[in-house]
Amino acid sequence: MILGIGTDLCAVERMGKSIQSPAFLRRVFSAGEQALLESRSGKARAETAAANWAAKEAFLKACGTGIGGFALSELSVLRQDSGAPCFVLEGKAALWAKENRVLPHLSLTHDSGLAMAFVVLEVRDD
Repeated sequence: MILGIGTDLCAVERMGKSIQSPAFLRRVFSAGEQALLESRSGKARAETAAANWAAKEAFLKACGTGIGGFALSELSVLRQDSGAPCFVLEGKAALWAKENRVLPHLSLTHDSGLAMAFVVLEVRDD
């Protein structure tokens, strides 16, 4: 069963400026995400940060909580070995997902200076 869907767009240039701030990086991105961003440079770094931000916003929209539902750094957006994006939830977000048997699905894309995320929250039957 689908619990919720969410989508969001983020301007890559704006995020490229924002990630220059160490305080912003710590507040928004988990240690794992910060390592992912450090592994990328230039435009790819800003695109990754923008896509991850959009994923966090889309997740919160799918939950119906909006900003403030969970700490943004609890919603880690990492990459599988295949390169596919995935959520790794921590803290209150992980507890909420476990209690509600939620499995998040995520798709990311970027083009023409914008990054987009689409999230589907599935309630598992198991």
